[in-house]
Amino acid sequence: MRGRPCLAAAGLLLAAAGCGLTSGSPLTDDVKPGSIGRGEPLKGAHLTVTSKSFTEQLILGSIMGIAFEAAGADVVDRTGIQGSIGSREAVRKGDADAGYEYTGTAWITYLGHGKPITDPQEQWEAVQKEDARNGLVWLPPSRLDNTYALAMNQRNAKKYGTKTMSDVAKLAKSDPGAVKLCVEVEFANRADGLPGMQQAYGMDVPARNITQMDTGIIYTQTAKGNCTYGEVFTTDGRIKSMNLVVMDDDKKFFPNYNAAPMINAGSLKEWPAIADVLNPVTAKLDNSVAQTLNAKVDVDGEDPHQVALDWMVEEGFVEE
Repeated sequence: MRGRPCLAAAGLLLAAAGCGLTSGSPLTDDVKPGSIGRGEPLKGAHLTVTSKSFTEQLILGSIMGIAFEAAGADVVDRTGIQGSIGSREAVRKGDADAGYEYTGTAWITYLGHGKPITDPQEQWEAVQKEDARNGLVWLPPSRLDNTYALAMNQRNAKKYGTKTMSDVAKLAKSDPGAVKLCVEVEFANRADGLPGMQQAYGMDVPARNITQMDTGIIYTQTAKGNCTYGEVFTTDGRIKSMNLVVMDDDKKFFPNYNAAPMINAGSLKEWPAIADVLNPVTAKLDNSVAQTLNAKVDVDGEDPHQVALDWMVEEGFVEE
């Protein structure tokens, strides 16, 4: 969903133009099975894990690679591919075996559907069914939903008492000057962004009350209260670190972007234990977990791979 500088979780720059798959590094974590990977069902497998280049994807790619390692596989880390399409194409073509992807991104961006499916389970099922023809298998999704939202600071939350997007729409009518929005340029112009949101909720915010700015500035200005509401991503670590309050999308306008393992069909056929290894890990992922892990990287400056490893150990999935 978001772009980030092109780098790999292990600090390895990918050499090809556009961060292609011409290089990678073996994962060498000294891990053994915990609650997953017992009996090393992937022993003998040589698996390549990929991801996009933003923080959450680097962490998810590392989580997947560590899980495979604990189950006995030799793993090559090719995380950190710039843009959305590169990591997907790597898995589709068999240049990589697996990566975490988002259901909404697949449905809207890759499969070309203009209208998202409201129910997250139905969205995943539709993606799973349609993407099978592309040689891709989608394992069960997580509750981690990296979608859009509006957020405000604690002081404004107490002052205005809004908890849902419908509340924000009501406030915009009763006290138009109170609703000052800070949004990204892209969000301001996307059908599944500001225009669609205002239409879906009957929200009429004057143009003078809408400020377009870069993502990072939105968080800081929202935390300071200069924006009553800021556009955020629901799994961003800055939500928790800045103690922001997220408005509930009560009409389910924003698409579901649930993270799920996307596996090359041939790889899964050869190593069906991949599903058993990943399913318990995926089931543990939600927005709170993602916010915490993302903050360790984006706020505290920790290494994405180390953050992933620490979490896998803390949860008992693997042992060091």
